[in-house]
Amino acid sequence: MQKNIKKNIKTKTRKLEKKSTPIVDKSKCIKGKLIGNRNGYAFVDVGDPLVPDFFIPPNKLGGAYNGDTVLIFPLGKTELSQEAQVVEVLERNNTTLVGTYSKMKRGDGMVTPDNSKFNRQIFVEAKKSMGAVSGQKVVVKVTFLDGGEKLKGEVIEILGDENNFKTLELALIRAHKLYEEFPDEVVAQANKIPQEVSAKEVEGRLDLRDELAFTIDGADARDFDDAVSISKKGKNYLLGVHIADVGHYVKYNTHLDEEAYLRGTSSYFPNLVLPMLPKALSNGICSLNEGVDRLTLSCIMEVTPKGEVENYKIAESVINSKKRFTYDEVFEVIEGKPEACEKFVDFKESILLMNELSHILSQVKKDNGMLDLDIPECHFELDENEKVRVLKPRERNDAHILIENFMVLANETVAKHYAKRKFPFVYRVHEKPTQDKISSFIYFLNSLGIATPELENEIEPAFVQDLLKTLEGKDFEQTCNKVLLRSLQKARYSEECLGHFGLALDYYCHFTSPIRRYPDLCIHRIIKEDLKSPITKARIEELRDFVADASFRSSEREKNAVEAERDVDDLYKTYYMKDHLMEEFDGIISGVQSYGFYVELDNTVEGLVKVESLPEDSYLYYEKSYKLKGQAHCYSLGDKVKVKAIVANMTERKIEFVLA
Repeated sequence: MQKNIKKNIKTKTRKLEKKSTPIVDKSKCIKGKLIGNRNGYAFVDVGDPLVPDFFIPPNKLGGAYNGDTVLIFPLGKTELSQEAQVVEVLERNNTTLVGTYSKMKRGDGMVTPDNSKFNRQIFVEAKKSMGAVSGQKVVVKVTFLDGGEKLKGEVIEILGDENNFKTLELALIRAHKLYEEFPDEVVAQANKIPQEVSAKEVEGRLDLRDELAFTIDGADARDFDDAVSISKKGKNYLLGVHIADVGHYVKYNTHLDEEAYLRGTSSYFPNLVLPMLPKALSNGICSLNEGVDRLTLSCIMEVTPKGEVENYKIAESVINSKKRFTYDEVFEVIEGKPEACEKFVDFKESILLMNELSHILSQVKKDNGMLDLDIPECHFELDENEKVRVLKPRERNDAHILIENFMVLANETVAKHYAKRKFPFVYRVHEKPTQDKISSFIYFLNSLGIATPELENEIEPAFVQDLLKTLEGKDFEQTCNKVLLRSLQKARYSEECLGHFGLALDYYCHFTSPIRRYPDLCIHRIIKEDLKSPITKARIEELRDFVADASFRSSEREKNAVEAERDVDDLYKTYYMKDHLMEEFDGIISGVQSYGFYVELDNTVEGLVKVESLPEDSYLYYEKSYKLKGQAHCYSLGDKVKVKAIVANMTERKIEFVLA
């Protein structure tokens, strides 16, 4: 059923005709993405962080809706913003919507979208309802009539009752246009690929099957992108980072490639993974499983005791992973636990050598000014009924840091190699924050009584790192780190090598996870093409177009996946808190607004304390210093508080606290 739905919505959106188009000078029009609002008006983001969003009044939307790509014509400025009108809808974002079905007396129905930014109901004829009944969550295919003024729909999937937890989870996933199953032609192509490496495929590759290479991943991992190996070469370390050669199996312009491009990334939920590639590849022939030959792309680096890459080699290779390690197993060896050291005696020397090199690399990163915000992810442990049994911050130990350091080094080495040659490539970039953002963060720290270094004209990672040092050991350190994170630019993919501010690197890319990220697969193909023969000027130009398109698309899909994962995580947290209403928790104020403040618990759950529930006082909101201050009471970001959970609304994924 889902396969047919997927086909149904994967059609390219043509430019849309409008009933009446405003007569404007199109040379002065700007392209952007419309951000809807439940009150009827909207904003348009033109994709430039230095250009404020344009305000679109309700009567100038031109039939555009939340998420649509539009062409706008700037109008006059008001005191608050620059206004604009929509001239043309270039691409519809809402060809399908998730919502709640309501059946009317005559048999037809209406779908109320879950997304409050899409503030219109969709009419569904009875014959196009799939028999849906009132109160069910459905996926509806939308037809825009009269330039978007009229909306008609067709139910293409019934998800279930609106009060059911699994229905709500599935509705969130569908709202982000994510699907569990792959189209038939994609599965068929994947199933034709042999699950063993042949002798012919090994020919001409660097044969590393006798190397002591192994994988280190989480206990619940099912696909393994990367393996590592290490040895000494005099005083230097010879570090091998071996990455699954997905490009050998997923050829450009095939069904597999098209689907990987559409998905852009794998998505990870507490009880579900939606892979970018079918399991025959992601868990099978592409996965570096223990004890089997696998084709890889290797970046072998000779690293000095100072952490500098003195020499390196990038090559097509073949490995045979000698062990599938978990992070905890490796950490036990690093800690010297006798049982682990005895059990993994054949690997102990390599693991300790890796840890030695990892500490060197960590120091180099620290010296360069890398920002380590140390904001833990949430770890969910579910019972047999898929209810959250344990909710806690995900642990990060030396084994995690070891793999992070090695992957970053390989990513930097590969990016530098191709950037120096001015080759078409997909880079991972993170641009500098603006002076205004960092000034606001410094003002906030000063309001907490923290002395900070003077703001420099040119913001460098080392300066921001110095700001973070002022927070070390303080109760509100992690909360302030989150404030800083919101002040920084978002990392993205780009065809230009713009450096990575957070990592304090001039060159960076994503090379190490081609099973789950499309940008990695893109550059693998380019690397393989480059390794085999010189690339012509004509081909270089083709690749420039390819990497520009892939960079934009991958950034969009990554953002979509992150939002979907956050929404589903919030649903699970709300579901968990339903069983803990009226219980008291220790927390820390993590956000302050005029209407109240947010409190984050030790288990990462965040909820709102409304201002009307606070002790009676005349509260004023101080935006820059993140405070709600009255005559007798003051609540500031980073304050420790004790709260009681009183509301856990699964539909809206909102949790409400009162002070205990």
